[in-house]
Amino acid sequence: MTATDTPLFQSDLKSLPFVHRGKVRDIYAVGDDKLLVVQTDRLSAFDVILPTPIPGKGRVLTELSLFWFRKLAHVIPNHLTGMVPETVVAENERAQIAGRAMAVKKLKPLLIEAVVRGYLIGSGWKDYQATGAICGIKLPAGLRQADKLPRPIFTPASKAPAGQHDENITFAETEKVVGAELAAKVRDVSIRLYTEAADYAAGRGIIIADTKFEFGTDGEGNLVLIDEALTPDSSRFWPAAEYRTGISPPSFDKQIVRDWLETQPWDKKPPAPALPPEVLKKTAEKYREVQRLLTGA
Repeated sequence: MTATDTPLFQSDLKSLPFVHRGKVRDIYAVGDDKLLVVQTDRLSAFDVILPTPIPGKGRVLTELSLFWFRKLAHVIPNHLTGMVPETVVAENERAQIAGRAMAVKKLKPLLIEAVVRGYLIGSGWKDYQATGAICGIKLPAGLRQADKLPRPIFTPASKAPAGQHDENITFAETEKVVGAELAAKVRDVSIRLYTEAADYAAGRGIIIADTKFEFGTDGEGNLVLIDEALTPDSSRFWPAAEYRTGISPPSFDKQIVRDWLETQPWDKKPPAPALPPEVLKKTAEKYREVQRLLTGA
C-alpha cells in the first residue's frame, strides 16, 4: 500500500497556517489571498463525523470537482488558482495531500446553500407531502416520490452552525440574506449549472436528482463558484437503469453507510460507531464507480 492509498482521516501540515477543519475538508492559508483545501477521507452521516475514513474518498471528491470546474467554466468563474497544490507545502508533506487538494482563491462565501432539485426526493419530498410545495414553490398535485419535476427548481437553504441541520428557506428569505440582485444571479446560475451537468450525466447513465452549490464573491463583488461541485457528497446520483418512482432509488453515495447506521443502537449523537470493513469497501466502490462513469477515468 502506498502513502496515497492510506486513508487520511485528518491532515497535519506544518508548513502552512491552519485555518479551519470542517466535516470533510481541512483548510490552510497560502499567503493572504489563497487557501489550500485538503479533501480528507472523513465521512459524516446525520451531521456526525464518523470515526472510520472511507479509503480514497477525498481523491474522488477532488478529481470530480476539478472535472466539473473545467467542464462548467464557461457558465461561471470558479475559485481555482491554477497552482499545483504540492508546490505550496513542504516536500515531506506532498504525499499527504497528493491528488486530494486544491489551491484556491480566498473569497467571501455567501451564507446560503444553493440547492437545485430536478426530482422529488429527500427533504423536498417531505416538504411536498406536508405542504404541496418546496421552499415556498408550489408544485403540481399528485406527484410521487422520486418523480421528475416539471422543471428544475432552486430551493436554497441557510447555513447552519457545525452540528446543526441546514434549514430550507424561501427565495424571499434568500434575498434578505444576500440581496435581491445577487439572489437572482445565484438562482439563475445554479439552475444552469445543474441543467448542463444533468444533461451530460444522462448520457453517461446517471441521473442527478439534486445538487448543492456554494458561491463566494471577490473584491469586486463578482460571483464565483467555490467549495466542491457535483460530487457524491454534494449531489444525489442515481443509476438511470435502476430508477423508478414511488421509492427512494439506489444512489452513488453514503446511503450504504446511512442504512447500516439505522440498524445500530445509536442515538445519532457523537461518538458514532466504527464502520465494519464490508460497509467501508462497498462505500468506497460506489464513490469510485460514479467517478469512473462520469469522467471515464
